[in-house]
Amino acid sequence: MVIISKKNLVGFAGVHAAAKEPLNNWYAITKKSDWKDFNGLKNTFGSVDAAGNDRYCFNIKGNDFRLIVLITFKIRTVYILWFGTHGEYDKLNKLTGAKNVKFQK
Repeated sequence: MVIISKKNLVGFAGVHAAAKEPLNNWYAITKKSDWKDFNGLKNTFGSVDAAGNDRYCFNIKGNDFRLIVLITFKIRTVYILWFGTHGEYDKLNKLTGAKNVKFQK
């Protein structure tokens, strides 16, 4: 898969150092993957959730952190949208919902 943008992951890891290794593992696995649909994604990451509007939520470092991405399976592209603690995710989900998170450069 093509991942846009690794810079976002590096920034997230700078804020949450405990997530650096798990984020790097997620990145390596995702980059090597060739998902055609949600079923393929789910086979790779069993705990991934579909949030709606092509957004998917990953548990990082067990359930300590959440990563929201937008995936366009047709063009094999993953857009990194948001990363935070489980508590921050709960607040985000109450305010706007994960399905409404937008890509920010």
